[in-house]
Amino acid sequence: MALLGKHVILEMKGCCRDIINNVSSVKNILKKATEISNATLVDVICHHFSPYGITGVAILAESHISIHTWPEHEYAAVDIFLCGSAMNPHNAALYISQAFHAKETFTMELKRGDFLLHEAETVCRQYTLDQYQSLLQK
Repeated sequence: MALLGKHVILEMKGCCRDIINNVSSVKNILKKATEISNATLVDVICHHFSPYGITGVAILAESHISIHTWPEHEYAAVDIFLCGSAMNPHNAALYISQAFHAKETFTMELKRGDFLLHEAETVCRQYTLDQYQSLLQK
């Protein structure tokens, strides 16, 4: 069975409170992350919680990108799940980390649909933004 998709999970600390608590900013970041990953945007939906925090979802033809923010902790959690081999979720992950001005980013990648090969692998790593960016440039 071929790999069906990649699911990248981001944990970001030290994010800019003003950006991760602004619905317009989060929507624009979701749209740009979709474009950067070569995915097809279906819709973007965001909800602002009171007194702060946002949940946003970009619904994609190839799956989704979701963002959950806690500005009071300068923290954001992101899921990027893209099906197919033409898209790169790490491009979206790097962009979101940069757009949120994250001081530290932890990533985990799940290879979806790979379980029948008995070689399923979960890769967990913690990076600063500079380390993550240099890794993706290799």
